[in-house]
Order: sequence, then structure tokens, then C-alpha cells
Amino acid sequence: MQIDQSLQPKDLTKSLTRLFELAQHKVRLIEKTWDISRGTPVFTAAGKYTARGWTEWTQGFQYGSAILVFDATGDRELLELGRKHTLERMAHHVTHTGVHDHGFNNLSTYGNLRRLMREGKIEQNDWEQRFYEMALKASGAVQAARWSGVRDPNGAAAGYIYSFNGPHSLFVDTMRTLRILGVAHQLGHALMHENDRRADLLKRLVLHGLCTNQYIVFHGASDHIYDVRGRAAHEGLFNRTDGVFRARGTQQGYSPFSTWTRGLAWAMLGYAEELEFFTTIDDRAFEQSVGLKKSDVVKTFESAARETCDHYIDGCAAKDGIVYWDDGAPGLAKMGDWRARDAEPFNDHEPVDSSASAIAAQGLLRLGKYLGAAGSRYTQAGLAVAQRLLSDDYLATDANHQGLLLHSVYHRPNNWDYIPSGRKIPCGESSMWGDYHLLELGVYLWRQARGERYLTFFDQQESK
Repeated sequence: MQIDQSLQPKDLTKSLTRLFELAQHKVRLIEKTWDISRGTPVFTAAGKYTARGWTEWTQGFQYGSAILVFDATGDRELLELGRKHTLERMAHHVTHTGVHDHGFNNLSTYGNLRRLMREGKIEQNDWEQRFYEMALKASGAVQAARWSGVRDPNGAAAGYIYSFNGPHSLFVDTMRTLRILGVAHQLGHALMHENDRRADLLKRLVLHGLCTNQYIVFHGASDHIYDVRGRAAHEGLFNRTDGVFRARGTQQGYSPFSTWTRGLAWAMLGYAEELEFFTTIDDRAFEQSVGLKKSDVVKTFESAARETCDHYIDGCAAKDGIVYWDDGAPGLAKMGDWRARDAEPFNDHEPVDSSASAIAAQGLLRLGKYLGAAGSRYTQAGLAVAQRLLSDDYLATDANHQGLLLHSVYHRPNNWDYIPSGRKIPCGESSMWGDYHLLELGVYLWRQARGERYLTFFDQQESK
């Protein structure tokens, strides 16, 4: 991809202002038109949000979007909308034992509301804050309870939070939902088992990240032809009889040996955010919780973050920094040197996935800031992707279109995405996670441009 070394967050101020103005309208539009008896809005068809029963992993993004728009604009009506629906409709997500999505649903709602109160953007109310904290503690513990042990060749403790597919399944997506364990740990919580056995939430967070790095992220360190440095599989499959790793798989990508780009983006952002979180934890306290030296864990997480971000930049992105839905999608072979051109949402062969790029941009920016001067490549790449996503080619400026970020893809193998008349592939549509993550990216950059508090999922007031 082509990287502009001169671009700065303040250069995007005008585009960010337009983003938030559009979002104010579109959050209200969905609230006005959506029939909640249909479930949760997932992605658009012909510009109108539709539901898709699989898991209800997008409801937090719906209400979290309203909260994020308040964060940027001070729109109190949207704050009250997000707060009201969090109170009335999100409780079952806190105790949902069947999914790996707790960080998606509950940090987007309870987490953002608590953060804003701690930052002083919402008036302080001790009982309200404790309500949010109780939800976050419970959610972190419930998420951590979905635990499968792994037989490590060296005999070390190992394991992962298993996906909704069952105890045999490790998803790359969970690297971003993992944050909920960090918040609950920071609040002093733990998961309690039979006979009062205590499971440390920070330890499970770390072990999950290490397991993902070992079995999901490729490092280019073997003779396998698919072992490309920084590539990420969607799923790791384990024999639950003995805990041994057996194979890689995919649910939404083209193959287990190519890169489903949204999965790659989850890993990029997940590792970068956890590295930021680790800086707040004392080395000795870290080792007491995890049983591993913090420096060793940080080294592994840094390597995973760099490798996945490098693969995005060098192997997956088109010239303008936007990615297609999978780097091994067969139709790309018909498009010539597609990496040398800007992404083409209206081509006839393979769809782009702007939602992957929105998630990845934040990962690039966070890793760049974490690394300081050594991370300028990632910072500038993240800014380039953000600038492109905020352009007319990707921002849904049509007031009647309920989405915010155009050209998002949900499940290409299952053919779930809407294909407009006269087109051969999905294009021109939005998703709830794409809209939310564009807004989260926007708030991140808006604060940077204005010199405001750095945006984190964890509580900076409790940092050591």
C-alpha cells in the first residue's frame, strides 16, 4: 500500500466532523425504523438494515454507536438512547454463556458508559458506575469460563477461550473480545470455580493471546508453503480428548491457509490494545497473576502485532490501504496486480471488506503509538486507511441509506451479503460492526487531533 508520511490526525478533522454529523442522523434513523421483535440489525440490504440469526453479537455495536457519537459531539439525546437501551436490553449479553462475543457487546455499552463517567464526560453517579462495573465483572468472568486447556509440548500452562462452535474451537476474533477479561481484572474480579478455586482473569487473557499466536498466527518459520509471515487463520481446532492441536479451519474466510482479512484485523487490533493495557500493570503483579515474566509475554505479543500488521500492509492491502475480504480469494487472480491499484468495490470478481480495514486502521495506529518513533510506518499506514474510509467512496452520505460505512462484507462463503441488481458481487452495503468500528476509529482520531485524553478500553485513572 502507498503510505503518506506527512498525514496527521488534524488533517482529518473536516472528514471526522462529517462522519459524526452523518452518524447523528443514522443512529436516529435506525432507532426510529427498526422493529426490535426482529432481533438485532446486522447488515444492510439495499440500504436498509436487516437481521441475520447466528449469534446476537451486534446489539452492543448498535447502542454503542450512539454512545460514541455522544463522546465526539456531546449529543445528549444519543447518550440517553444508548444508556436507556443498555439498561433495558443488554443484561442477557452479560450472562450469555454460549458465545465468545462479550467484549463486543458489553464493552461497547457498559464499558463505554463507565469510561465516559470516569473521564467526567457523564455526570458522576456512584450507583450507576457500580452498576456498569458489576456488569463488566460478570461479563469478564462468564467469558473466561469458556475455557479449554491445551497440551503444550513443553508442559507449560496453556489454553484458550473457545468460540461458539464449541470447546474444540479457537477463533481469531476473540483477540478483540478478550479485553473484557482485562477490564474485569482491573476491577479486582476473578472467576470462581467449585471448591472456591480461583481462576485469574489476567492469566487467562495472556494464555489465550499466547495460544492464538502459536496456533492461529503464521510466522513464516516452517517449510509449509502456506506459512506466510503475519497471515492469520480464522480457526484453530483441537482434540478435546487430549487437548492436542489438530488443524486450522475457517468459517468466513476462503480457506484455512489464506487470510480472512477481518480475522487478521481482529488480531492486529487485539494484540496492539493488550500491549497498551500491559503497560499499566506492575511487572511483579503481572508475574504473580500469570506465572510468566511480563517481558517474555510482551515480546511475544509485540511480535504477533508487528507480523499481522506487516502482512496487512505488504500482503493484503490494495494501494489505498483497503483490503478485499480474503487475500486468497480466487477471483483476485483475474484482477491482475490488484495491490498496485486502489481497491475496486465495484469489480466483478471479489468484494472488498471495508469493515476489516476500519478495524485494522485502529490496530495500526495503536501499535504505531505504542512503539513510538519505531512505529511510524504503522501510524502513517493507519492514517492512510482512515483517510480513505472517510472519503466519498466509502462513507454513506445518502441520508436514506441506514449504514455509515459502505462496502462491508459479512459472510461471503455462505452468500449472505446483498448483491445489488446488475452486480456480480456484494457492494454498497454496511454492517453494524463496520459502522461501530469506523466510529470508534473516528473518536480515537478526533481525540488525537484535539489533544484530548487518549482512548483506551481500560481505566487510565487506575494505571500504575
